[in-house]
Amino acid sequence: MTTELTILGIESSCDETAAAVVRARGKVGVAQGPGAILSSAVFGQEDLHAAFGGVVPEIAARAHAERLDLVVRRALAEAGLGLDAIDAIAVTAGPGLIGGVLTGVMAARGIAAGAGKALIGVNHLEGHALTPRLTDGVDYPYLLLLASGGHCQLIAVEGLGRYHRLGSTIDDAPGEAFDKVAKMLGLGFPGGPEVERRAASGDPARFDLPRPLMDRPGADMSFSGLKTAVVRARDRLVAAQGGLFLRDVADLCASFQAAVAEVLGAKTARAMRAFRARHPGLEAPVIAVAGGVAANRALRGALEDAARAEGFRAVAPPLALCTDNAAMIAWAGAERLIAGEAPGEVRARPRWPLDESAAPVIGSGRKGAKA
Repeated sequence: MTTELTILGIESSCDETAAAVVRARGKVGVAQGPGAILSSAVFGQEDLHAAFGGVVPEIAARAHAERLDLVVRRALAEAGLGLDAIDAIAVTAGPGLIGGVLTGVMAARGIAAGAGKALIGVNHLEGHALTPRLTDGVDYPYLLLLASGGHCQLIAVEGLGRYHRLGSTIDDAPGEAFDKVAKMLGLGFPGGPEVERRAASGDPARFDLPRPLMDRPGADMSFSGLKTAVVRARDRLVAAQGGLFLRDVADLCASFQAAVAEVLGAKTARAMRAFRARHPGLEAPVIAVAGGVAANRALRGALEDAARAEGFRAVAPPLALCTDNAAMIAWAGAERLIAGEAPGEVRARPRWPLDESAAPVIGSGRKGAKA
């Protein structure tokens, strides 16, 4: 018997206020991708946080509160549907900035109660993890690299709710490191796209930057020391010549980006070999990438090279679905409902690891244990 669900998704875990309508089908309790994205509306907040060089949680939460009803209306209008045509509502319940998560959960509760619809809470990371199934219909199991401003994990996605972490950053996420390097070099926020733009005209071999943890077995990563090395290189230039020239900035960006790409490529290759050992019978294993860092061409190229070398097929969703969005939340909710999960009480969670059996990875201290 085929099940079909139309789900309204809501996402507000960081600095994107998003809503989407997704239609999913499934058989025998398993969702069958790809899904149909009927609408996807996102209100960004870059202009609100640019002056601060990073996301300010209080400002983000206030903006979510002001925009959630607008973005839900837009998503429904673009889909050409009313709430009566929606089967259930899925909302990000964590992890994320708790003010934003709470705002989204409370809004979703109100909509669900008023419309008489089922409500299901979704792990934001699971939304990213299942995006390759939404966009490309990838079958379980597959390997996922989730690399964004707040997370960097290599995860064996072995089934709905079955995640095994093969590697993680022990401090900064790569997107976080890109933003901090951009701020150090006066490039503004968000920093990732600007670092990539400057790197395109720079010399990646000019600065001998470290490749952290490359001498350590396994797939764990570290980017905090690399960021510090960029600061020291910058300071040496300033002391020697009184400031930075445009060429210096381009070369620092290129050298930093090359180091991140090499680390990600090598650590992902190690995770691929570990994944093969867990699933030796797979003929065409898949490595999927999600998160905003997947938009960086140099990093994506390094991952594709590693995939070819290890005999994996690389899958990268469209950029709009790599960064935070509500279509992935709607799809993850649909997968759980099709699997027979009963809607229940939804509570906001600032921390919510995918692999809850794995030991917490302690970061630099500012953000505590990484999810």
